[in-house]
Amino acid sequence: MAKHKVFISYDHSEDADYKNLLRAWDANESFDFEIDSRGPNVAINSENASVIKASLTKMMKEATHILVLVGAKSHESDWITWEIQRAKETDTKLKLAAVKLEKSNTTPPGLLGVGTSWATSFNRDRIVDALNAATNDY
Repeated sequence: MAKHKVFISYDHSEDADYKNLLRAWDANESFDFEIDSRGPNVAINSENASVIKASLTKMMKEATHILVLVGAKSHESDWITWEIQRAKETDTKLKLAAVKLEKSNTTPPGLLGVGTSWATSFNRDRIVDALNAATNDY
């Protein structure tokens, strides 16, 4: 099976440790991550946002999947909202997968009702299963 090229969407201020664990798993042949390691540390409506959006869009167009790490504040993140929406646009059309870092975390609205493939836990095998099951039939 071909490797998945995965764009990771996560709250940079809250959930970076999980992104770093995914990066460590990158050595496994089941994974091939495309990660913006600098991340958007500016407001989505700032003057610099357009440059960051262009960089993220380029990375998304090189990916096959988006994996959203749903942390405690993800549903409030304008960047995660934008990344999910951008992933669904016709020139990107990424396969959608997500994992809640805690069961009680609120799902970002863009993942609801669109056939998102969910990992049942933040576990390498469960995430691989979710990526394998992901589609872009939204």
